[in-house]
Amino acid sequence: MTTHHKADKIDLKAIAWDAMKKYGFEPKFPKSVILEVDAINAEIPHDDQEDVRDLRKLLWSSIDNYDSMDLDQIEYCERGQNGEIKIKVAIADVDLYVPKHSQADLYAAYNGTSIYTDIETFTMLPDRLSKGITSLLPAQDCRAVVIEYTVLPDGSIRHGDVYQALVSNKAKLIYEEVGEWLEETGAIPETVIDVPGLEEQLRLQNEATFRMRKYRMKHGALDLETIEVSTVIEEGSVRDLVIQRQNMARCLIEEFMIAANGTMVACLRKASIPMIQRVVLTPKYWDEIVMKAATYGEKLPSKPNSKALSKFLTRQKEADPECFPDLSLTIIKLMGPGEYMALESGEPPLGHFGLAVTDYTHSTAPNRRYVDLITQRLLRSVIDREKSPYTLEELIELSAWLSDREKGSKKVERFMRKVAAAVLLQDRIGESFDAFVTGASEEGIYVRLITPPAEGRVMQGGHGLTVGQKVRVRLINTNPYKGYIDFICITRGKERPWQRMRSSQKTDRKGDRKGGNSGFAKKYTPKKRKSKRRR
Repeated sequence: MTTHHKADKIDLKAIAWDAMKKYGFEPKFPKSVILEVDAINAEIPHDDQEDVRDLRKLLWSSIDNYDSMDLDQIEYCERGQNGEIKIKVAIADVDLYVPKHSQADLYAAYNGTSIYTDIETFTMLPDRLSKGITSLLPAQDCRAVVIEYTVLPDGSIRHGDVYQALVSNKAKLIYEEVGEWLEETGAIPETVIDVPGLEEQLRLQNEATFRMRKYRMKHGALDLETIEVSTVIEEGSVRDLVIQRQNMARCLIEEFMIAANGTMVACLRKASIPMIQRVVLTPKYWDEIVMKAATYGEKLPSKPNSKALSKFLTRQKEADPECFPDLSLTIIKLMGPGEYMALESGEPPLGHFGLAVTDYTHSTAPNRRYVDLITQRLLRSVIDREKSPYTLEELIELSAWLSDREKGSKKVERFMRKVAAAVLLQDRIGESFDAFVTGASEEGIYVRLITPPAEGRVMQGGHGLTVGQKVRVRLINTNPYKGYIDFICITRGKERPWQRMRSSQKTDRKGDRKGGNSGFAKKYTPKKRKSKRRR
């Protein structure tokens, strides 16, 4: 029986709030947090700080989503000697206004991250902080932590200093506009034209990006590409689903942040204090990755080898770009998730298998991720020559908690994308669509439509389908409240040779386990968080 819900009866924000609670998050700032943040003096305390460098005259700029106001980082670079490019990345100084154990800190620690559902954004910190006082928005002076490093001609990195500074963003740029311009598929953005010297600055940043990326790929970084879908919301209604395409501007920010995080680790390591690192361990299911490659006629080493895997992925991306995102997703699942791990002073790092880097942390988004705020506090203790604000035991506990919070946030975001897709398609029951098979296992057959890029389950006619196979499906059911979209397969395309083996990718239709019940949750639960909520 077909389930059909009218759009005007579906409260998307209510569903988002319920999803937050289901996965153990607190969607509303307690009154104690709001009162505390409202009382913060927004004036920049820099007059009596001799160690705060004044870098406001530099040509800083940011690149982010068009609607982002919680800007965490800005970038600047200049040519050095012997072909070197010197990079500065300025990070919002959130710790300056959010001290440890404050009400805002306790709330941020509990949720652990901002959560972006497209329907509603649940920020880690109140807007007055994340979109105001601690945001590196243009036309205002801001306190920041600046990370310096040098890109050598071969793309390798020489770590530099990390220090406090006063900065001023000269241009707020948008990923899509800058990306299209750098790729020569679009015009130069008006914002770039309006700021003297910015075009040359961005071209130099792009040159540095090309070097760094080429170096990492040579050393085994994985060029993975998954489908990232965003929901277009107009007047509270779902209007479309669009694919967020990787472009040169996104690559630029990714490379700059990877190098900045590595430099931050080098600084903390030199100070001999415990820290939290971001790690992706050697793949637990390497044997299955080897089997997956064999279905493509490729042979990988019996022991994990990032360089060999990287070359395999590059060849497949060139050979079959349409299905490469699904292969990427399979590899990501078999590699296992990234996680946070506390590292004692002097202990050897575990490394990040996917990025082909040994020392890596998260430090460049303290408005959006709590672990970055922890890292910032560790750095401040080094700069101020004070004792670390965290013991190793605290960092171990925080690492486990924040790894769990990250997993939970992805579940909320993934569920809300399914809800949005179900709402978008609810008036199209009975229509047929072209699609690709994205999951094929004992638990079910799943497909992704080409347009719109919505995912759902094949309820009939799916026997024998394989991942990557192109099919024609008919929509038979939607349930926005559960995020379900159901199809029957009406025609199927020919299998490619490498599709003979069934995918090891598995998807859980029943949903994920509710989180938020650990001892850490109780410890970091903000006061009055059980107050009644009105929508």
